[in-house]
Amino acid sequence: MGGLTDDEAFRKTTFVVIDFEATTPTGSPAQPVEVAVLALRYDGEWQETGRGTSLIRPPAFAPVTPAFTAQTGLTAAELEAAPTPAEALGALDRRFTAGTSYLLVAQHAATEANLIYQQRQHCPALARIDLLDTIPLAKRCVPGLINYRLDTLLAYFGIAQPADRHRAPADVAVTAQLFRRLIAVAHDNGEVDSLAGLVKIAGRAAPGNAPVQEELFEIAPQEGE
Repeated sequence: MGGLTDDEAFRKTTFVVIDFEATTPTGSPAQPVEVAVLALRYDGEWQETGRGTSLIRPPAFAPVTPAFTAQTGLTAAELEAAPTPAEALGALDRRFTAGTSYLLVAQHAATEANLIYQQRQHCPALARIDLLDTIPLAKRCVPGLINYRLDTLLAYFGIAQPADRHRAPADVAVTAQLFRRLIAVAHDNGEVDSLAGLVKIAGRAAPGNAPVQEELFEIAPQEGE
């Protein structure tokens, strides 16, 4: 009987680990200032199929604060010279190939999902890709931890903390390691045996794919009604 990594749909999927760093202006949605991605496929073993990163210039209403610089090391001067959201996210969006099966992977995927949705005009393809959240997957695979923050999970699996933690490329790299460890546990314990089962546990629909409420539109009666 096959396990998760033997599932054909799982093997046909490209898992794109994604992370944003963002400023959070008062009264406005978070604004991305850095993005990183790392793409993985499994075919008997994990293969990295691509990676990328870019700084992103924040709008004037979302300035870089001293606290943000202290956490990430990113300065206002660096970000003033960065590509615009349209440039950075547009370039990322063009890397997704039509007809390929993708799932985004993120720690606390709601954060990434909301940032992408707010920027969807710049990355329409990315905004339609559903997500996997490593937190509910970790809760299923390693129950009973004190919490499921990234640092806690890294410590549990013995994954070294990167020197530049809280920068998108570093966080993507360790989240990718975490994801691979969780998939190994899910495969070995036999609780998840298919991509569909994985999505049921850890999936999150992209906000851009949310169904439209029919009652918002007037539906013309059909003949005979």
